[in-house]
Amino acid sequence: MEVEQIVIALVIGGVAGWLAGFLFKGGGFGLVGNIIVGLLGALLGGWLFGLLDISIGGEWVGPIVTSTVGAVILLFMISLIKKK
Repeated sequence: MEVEQIVIALVIGGVAGWLAGFLFKGGGFGLVGNIIVGLLGALLGGWLFGLLDISIGGEWVGPIVTSTVGAVILLFMISLIKKK
């Protein structure tokens, strides 16, 4: 990976993590937390959308939507585990 790709991944992860935190609990998790949640959400969302054969276009919007959906699902699964 080049430096530019890493920076783009971190920005998309940060935005997706913040959006997921905002949608799920009403706020973000701080810069590092947002990036971690967003990057893990990108992995989960990419895997899930691949299974469902869903493709969202766009250079920025598609990855942000995919990452955000994955991050919301990740936060939901974590909340189910924490309740038990």
